[in-house]
Amino acid sequence: MSNITLNVLGQPLTSCCFSPTTGYFRDGYCRTNAQDMGSHVICAELTDAFLQYTLTQGNDLITAKPEWDFPGLTAGDCWCLCAIRWQEAVQAGVAPPVKLSACHEKALNYVELDLLKRYALPAD
Repeated sequence: MSNITLNVLGQPLTSCCFSPTTGYFRDGYCRTNAQDMGSHVICAELTDAFLQYTLTQGNDLITAKPEWDFPGLTAGDCWCLCAIRWQEAVQAGVAPPVKLSACHEKALNYVELDLLKRYALPAD
């Protein structure tokens, strides 16, 4: 059995972002485990519309929180998002584009691959 983590395309998972360092484990990858209640498995390039939307939903990704070693995010940053929040953003018309190669295969438990492909970044 392989220890390689796969992405939604069935290939080895690539990094999402190291600056700022993202991921449930803050290792730059959208990896997950049973303790990750939000299932942070979708790598997205954030937009102002999404950041404002998630703020109105009670999740402030904009404000720095030094006590959590969180720098605060701006449009253009890549970040591992909760699969359900990203899906909600699709329904609200504000979903940010995704980096398919960095979206963990478990994203497919929440979102259809065809939908992710519609939001894929051009370079991916």
